[in-house]
Amino acid sequence: MKLDQLSPKIKALILDMDGVLWRADEAIGDLVRNFEAITARGLKVSLATNNSTRNSADYVQKLASFGVNLDESQVFNCSEVAALILKEKFPKGGDVYVVGGSGLAEVLSRHGFTPYTAEENDLPPALEKNSPVAVVSGLDIGINYKKLVEATLLIRAGVPYYATNPDNTYPSTFGQLPGAGSIIAALTAATGVDPIVAGKPEPYLFNLAMQQMGVSPEETLVVGDRLETDILGGRNAGCKTALVLTGVATREEGQAWIPKVDMIVENLSNIVF
Repeated sequence: MKLDQLSPKIKALILDMDGVLWRADEAIGDLVRNFEAITARGLKVSLATNNSTRNSADYVQKLASFGVNLDESQVFNCSEVAALILKEKFPKGGDVYVVGGSGLAEVLSRHGFTPYTAEENDLPPALEKNSPVAVVSGLDIGINYKKLVEATLLIRAGVPYYATNPDNTYPSTFGQLPGAGSIIAALTAATGVDPIVAGKPEPYLFNLAMQQMGVSPEETLVVGDRLETDILGGRNAGCKTALVLTGVATREEGQAWIPKVDMIVENLSNIVF
């Protein structure tokens, strides 16, 4: 199946980043050439990621380092979606206990919340010190036991639990590393509580991107490397889907996936050329 064979005609692409555009700091293919082809086709493009460690400005800067210039308004991050969901629930803001990176904390701060976390030398519980409106978890490369202890105690005390995304792993040049879903697994095992998830495979990211681009789901192709988040999320949003084999999933896994993936290709260039 080729892009031009999809019906109705595709007018926009929503691209995942990790495993589609790059692995860690290594570009996958010729990104400049690929984005020039997207422009030449007259396609609108947005980026949607489940990586909560960076904000939109960080991703724009990273793209620029590869020679690709996009606007921050074209980048949709699960941290932003989590903050919007929290803002709808808690319009006055408040303290939020965070198990996540600085990117998540920055986004929450920008939306009127006060993020805090336990340091390695903190003595739990610090429940009397803060009364957070929510616990939010994402990928945290500085994870330690005290952070998990504090989050566990808060959730078990009834504080609502939100998560940026459920990816169990993420691709790197070293192989698959523990992702935000691994932290969810630990907290769910300790509390018996499943979080409200903001990122893929929930449709929020895709809906925001399509609203920004002014296109319908039928006119949009979601491109990703992970079946249980990118492809399922695209399908949940009503979009066409394309699996690239530069990240997590294999061709055999993609062919066995139900409902059927619209396109399975080696890489992004096989879609846009």
